[in-house]
Amino acid sequence: MGGRAAAVCVLVGSAVVAASPAQAAPPTCEPPTAAADYFHRAVPQRMGDTLPGMVVSVVSGDKTVYTHGFGRADVAKNVPMDPDRTLVRIASITKLFTATAVMQQVEAGRLDLNADVDTYLKDFSIPRTYPQPITLQMLLAHTAGFEDRIIGTGARTADEVVPLGKYLAENMPARIRPPGVVSAYSNYGAALAGYIVTQVSGEPYDKYVQRHILDPLHMIHTTATEPVPPGTGDLATSYRDNGETIPFTFDPLTPDGSISATASDMAKFAIAHLNEGAGILRPETTALMHTRSFAADPRLTGYAHGFINRTMNGHHVLMHDGSWEGFGSGLLLVPDCKLGVFVSVNSTEGFEALGDVVDGFLDRFAPGSAPTVSGSQKPVVPEAGFYAPTRRNVTGVEKLLTLLGPARLTVTDSGSLRFKGQIWTPQGDGSYVAGDDRLVAIRGGDGTRYVATDGPTFERLSWWWGLPFNLGVLAVFAVVALSALAVPIVGLWRRVRRRELGASRSWRVSRGLAAGAAVLGLGFLVGLAAALFGSTSEFLYSAPTSFRVLLVVPIVVTGMAAVALGTAVAGWRGAGIMARVHQVVLLAGLASLVWFCWQWNVLGWHFS
Repeated sequence: MGGRAAAVCVLVGSAVVAASPAQAAPPTCEPPTAAADYFHRAVPQRMGDTLPGMVVSVVSGDKTVYTHGFGRADVAKNVPMDPDRTLVRIASITKLFTATAVMQQVEAGRLDLNADVDTYLKDFSIPRTYPQPITLQMLLAHTAGFEDRIIGTGARTADEVVPLGKYLAENMPARIRPPGVVSAYSNYGAALAGYIVTQVSGEPYDKYVQRHILDPLHMIHTTATEPVPPGTGDLATSYRDNGETIPFTFDPLTPDGSISATASDMAKFAIAHLNEGAGILRPETTALMHTRSFAADPRLTGYAHGFINRTMNGHHVLMHDGSWEGFGSGLLLVPDCKLGVFVSVNSTEGFEALGDVVDGFLDRFAPGSAPTVSGSQKPVVPEAGFYAPTRRNVTGVEKLLTLLGPARLTVTDSGSLRFKGQIWTPQGDGSYVAGDDRLVAIRGGDGTRYVATDGPTFERLSWWWGLPFNLGVLAVFAVVALSALAVPIVGLWRRVRRRELGASRSWRVSRGLAAGAAVLGLGFLVGLAAALFGSTSEFLYSAPTSFRVLLVVPIVVTGMAAVALGTAVAGWRGAGIMARVHQVVLLAGLASLVWFCWQWNVLGWHFS
């Protein structure tokens, strides 16, 4: 549904990035003196004729060694991509600036990474759904346990953007699992961390970032303000796969994705982090920030206080990616090589190309193979069944997305796993490997089963959440609903034949209501499918009026079914055997539809 739903993880967990070595080799560092040669060969090959533009910067040590723009920042106006002047929306890479701001306040003694975040919230508080409090460290590692939301996370105009604190208070997602158990990427959590910085510093988020990060690093063509202020630079135009331009979309959760920057400025940010935080953090604070703070298992990708932390080609890599309304970007730092690269594209068409280009860059300038890493816990055998990402919605209509996208895990006779379209081979240590990605099964303290990968973590679904069961429920209802068409036909036939309608008025009302509710319910499912599989871009701003009207139908169907049940009881004695049987079948079918609508939060208006 809309921009954030379409936002793919362009680097993390992608086989095209984590280069798999052909043979065991120690990690080495090659000076990026040939960066220009590499990019001038690799980028045109990957851009082809469809990708509008790409911009790149490379740093080594404390210097920017390469910047270049490829293609067009604006196709219609024939504006070239310029690494010094063209701004791109770096989306979730903004979270690294937010995490840096948090660490600055930790350094100043105003924040404690392990303190309950409610300590710093003045105007609202986090519900005590679980005994364990949520800490800043959990927010930075995406382990707070918040559900995910898409609806209402974008705005068309500045007037539609409410103050950050008000937005966070009024749009707080539910806590759906205990904090600190598994990672579930959360834009809300990152925005909450940024809001806490504003509370202890007394400065709005964009002003804080400007004063404490951008100005010290002389990032004069970067801003956290939306829209981009005049004089900052020229924001690139972004495009859909079909070449259609995408209008500027405001991000109400500003600390999670509001920054626009040039490639040259992003090089300055990378240099600061590769050089002990020079200009923005003390060396000891930088060292802490770059230390892994959470991983489901030591063998898997984890988090390092905002950075995604992964071993690539045997190197400890700090990274983040981001995608928002057609822009896709990636920032990778290889501290042991003092190497950094930033790449951004201005079309959804280019997300795969971005990953390929970074993959080749790491293989060329930070080659090697991954070392063997032991697990920290007793191996857990994955349990077969349907799994959904831990990043999902539970309390709103977006829960439906869970039904549309579960992944089935099966265990073969040889012990391998079939999951997410891949075969995962057991490694003898409780982990499984498919290509460059690793999978480990985890059991939560409450018995919940998870499978964690180098990308997302997945949670095993109960059988009644599974796609086969729900498709079965809908198939049964559809057959029953189609049989309801016989009710008016039989009634008309009786009238034409002038046969006596022996049933009572209550029974006839019951039959009509049940048949009408069934047909109406069938129409609702058709409309729901059209809404889900059609254009969903409007959901980013709010639920469309047409969808809100559609959700009236399940309420009407439920009411009609309830009255039909009552009148059926009243008129039961005078009805024929076959009519009774069919009416019971109709009412049972309606009950299954009502259960489905209740289960997936489409019985009513559950948008928050």
